[in-house]
Amino acid sequence: MINAIDVAAERANQRNALVAGFLGWTLDAFDFFVLTFVLEAVAKDFKVSILAMTYTILASLAMRPVGALIFGLMADRYGRRMPLMIDVVFYSVIEVLSGLAPNYTVFFVLRLLYGIGMGGEWGVGASLVMESVPAKWRGVLSGLLQEGYALGNLLAAVAYAPVYQHWGWRALFFLGGLPALLSLFIRAKVKEPEAWQETRSKDWSGYWHTILRHGKLFLYLVILMSMMNFISHGTQDLYPTFLQLGRHFDPHLKATAVIVSMLGAIVGGIAFGLYSDRIGRRRAMVIAALLGILVIPLWIFAPSTALIMAGAFAMQFMVQGAWGVIPAHINELSPNELRGFFPGFAYQLGVLIASPSSSIEAAVARRLGYANAMGILGAVALAVGSIVIALGPEAKGIRFGKAAA
Repeated sequence: MINAIDVAAERANQRNALVAGFLGWTLDAFDFFVLTFVLEAVAKDFKVSILAMTYTILASLAMRPVGALIFGLMADRYGRRMPLMIDVVFYSVIEVLSGLAPNYTVFFVLRLLYGIGMGGEWGVGASLVMESVPAKWRGVLSGLLQEGYALGNLLAAVAYAPVYQHWGWRALFFLGGLPALLSLFIRAKVKEPEAWQETRSKDWSGYWHTILRHGKLFLYLVILMSMMNFISHGTQDLYPTFLQLGRHFDPHLKATAVIVSMLGAIVGGIAFGLYSDRIGRRRAMVIAALLGILVIPLWIFAPSTALIMAGAFAMQFMVQGAWGVIPAHINELSPNELRGFFPGFAYQLGVLIASPSSSIEAAVARRLGYANAMGILGAVALAVGSIVIALGPEAKGIRFGKAAA
């Protein structure tokens, strides 16, 4: 009876950890993507160009390593739960304040601060989930966790048309205060993973030596995550703008296309995550990236609306198929005592390096048009990314905690 109770409690904690990580990333992504739907409206209100508004996206992406550094170190020192709760409340408050910004300068500063919160969530949430769930399910649950990002984008698309048309762009940012309620669930239902409790570093000077000892691995993860972020942000951030200005979609049709693409992302992330449990992390990611190149003509050059929708679904199926493997892949590669900091900071440094992607696309689009700019940069990112993935290490199924020794 005691064993049965223990097993039930452990399964409940695994489920709660997954829910906390998934919802944290979903709501974080919602807060980020609402801006991509209203770039033109905000630019008009603040009397700046769309290119200037892309700098606010860049600002959020560029500050994410700061959040990963702060909250990642806290997670390795004090556990995963408390830093995650603080982070969720922080980015929720900043999102609401963004909706109250009186001018471009204040809005830009708030998006800088929002980037800190966004940067802290993924690393802490991913380490919490990956350390809590069984190793045999890491791939598929990794895909589910990562596609919280796609679901956040989808929810932003669903909210965009009705909220924007009735209350304007600021109301979308006010909705971003809701994630703060997630902190109550984390506090009440989520426990610290045993892997962290078993391998936490009590010698802070030794902790830094461990980081330096794994410098080459960390450099590889930064390069890997740079390419992954060029792939995702290069195919997502300006896609609504492309649909509006390049294909002349109205708000409802634009939102529908993004919803379809994010459905593809969710299915692809889970499918390739499951696939990676069978054939390996790198192989699954390379297959997804290479297939993404083949989808580009359908994604942006298709002659009809129906085919554009199919292309949007297929592209994000492949892009997020590769991304769905990432939480499991880079957490498995990270040393036990560094798992709160190591994968999240590498991820967000990759975000920093790739942060100019939307601004580069916007600048190239001025000369070549949005379709050509996104097609060229998307193909380059997917091709180079597949090479970086293939050349790296893999630790599929490795045990966490003391069992790893």
